[in-house]
Amino acid sequence: MEGGNSPGLQLQQLPLATAAVSVQPHTESFSYKENLIGALLAIFGHLVSSIALNLQKYSHIRLAGSKDPRAYFRTKTWWSGLLLLVLGELGVFSSYAFAPLSLIVPLSAVSVVASAIIGIIFIKEKWKPKEFLRRYVLSFVGCGLAVVGTYLLVTFGPNSHEKMTAENITRHLVSWPFLLYVLVEIIVFCLLLYFYKERNANYIVIILLLVALLGSMTVVTVKAVAGMILVSIQGTLQLDSPIFYIMLVCMIATAIYQATFLAQASQLYDSAQISSIGYILSTTAAISAGATFYLDFMGEDVLHICMFALGCLIAFLGVFLITRNRKKPVPFEPYISMDAMPGMQNMHDKGIAVQPDLKASFSYGALENNDSMPEIYTPATLPIVQEQHGSKGVSAPPYRVLEHSKQE
Repeated sequence: MEGGNSPGLQLQQLPLATAAVSVQPHTESFSYKENLIGALLAIFGHLVSSIALNLQKYSHIRLAGSKDPRAYFRTKTWWSGLLLLVLGELGVFSSYAFAPLSLIVPLSAVSVVASAIIGIIFIKEKWKPKEFLRRYVLSFVGCGLAVVGTYLLVTFGPNSHEKMTAENITRHLVSWPFLLYVLVEIIVFCLLLYFYKERNANYIVIILLLVALLGSMTVVTVKAVAGMILVSIQGTLQLDSPIFYIMLVCMIATAIYQATFLAQASQLYDSAQISSIGYILSTTAAISAGATFYLDFMGEDVLHICMFALGCLIAFLGVFLITRNRKKPVPFEPYISMDAMPGMQNMHDKGIAVQPDLKASFSYGALENNDSMPEIYTPATLPIVQEQHGSKGVSAPPYRVLEHSKQE
């Protein structure tokens, strides 16, 4: 019996062994396809969002001189930008449901590259070829480095794929590595907030570190919400779990506070500095949160992790070079130099007079012309009288004020 049964057992075990061997390549291929889908959705979303923001900016620039502050609501350009912005954000949001968090976050460099390319294509100034290349050579190099970094990120990104069920998210939420990470983040956030609010330390690094710490929690909750929605669409309902609504509330709250600190930073510093420093800090914090909460790099070999880190560094350098070459806005100077006003003589000239010339108009900028105003509102005239030195050698004052009557 045993000898007769052994061939049958061997025949039955052979297909099982073959199936067991074929499972691993199939899983790796499927995870790579999910990474590719998530990366393509993220790239598409960032690209469309960049085009949308530039369309809305173009609409605001065209209506800058309009008396109606809401005139852009009646333009098709602004509404087209709004629709594209919603589409882009939906693409980025859905990408978190397919690919790991550490892969999706660095791909926001695509929006910086797209904005730089759009700015170069639609530039209105006419430059000579040599001047154009000299001015934008850093942007071209930065775009190239950002593309190379993005390729390395997609190729060597982590392959951890776990269904975002309520049970898995709850298990990660109470794990000791994430609790330790949250404790350290809360302490650092409170210290930075103390120096920012109480000590008036309005440094760009402090403000953007606050944004990065909030952003790391935002992306963690975004992936949880997007993943649970995807699992629900696939047939296993997750929206009835309390953890879904906890993550949803945390996502909205952290996003609002993050936008508040970004608005405060934009009032103090240049947008190019905010883009480069904010991208580096936010990406680093988000990757750390993803590696701690979702264990993105669990089971990855050292070579893949090093190549992924190299891709991040190259993308950081590319974004820095792109934003470094942007034009800094010239601040508006509300004051007028005295020697630049119409009719004003220079005090260092040979003439002694410092009063405006009566023949010149008093109009300047938004000020109305005073030539047609009533006489009582006209400025007093101070005629210059050149005095000759007396015979006794006593010097007379260089000028004197003459009082004029109404008839004069």
